[in-house]
Amino acid sequence: MNDALREKIIAALKTIFDPEIPVNIWDMGLIYDIKQDGDVIVITMTFTSPTCPMMEELLAQVHDTVANATGASVRVDLVWEPQWDLSRMSDAAKIELDLTNQGW
Repeated sequence: MNDALREKIIAALKTIFDPEIPVNIWDMGLIYDIKQDGDVIVITMTFTSPTCPMMEELLAQVHDTVANATGASVRVDLVWEPQWDLSRMSDAAKIELDLTNQGW
């Protein structure tokens, strides 16, 4: 995958927010991997909890947003390992959620 395509995908992912958290899913660290498998873009992601009530909607939104941004076929793989934790968040997300004094 070329850098321009990867940056376009990341920009698209940064437009997606969990309605309960004022931080986009990229900065939350929910996206574990972006790769290209032939003509398909594969997004590997997780959630903060397996009981997230918005899981299906957000998975669909990731698929549709990346597909619309790139014009490519997209597959979203949901994983639970490694388990998400606060250390996966960007510094910007930690600042937004006032988690800067947690000693990361």
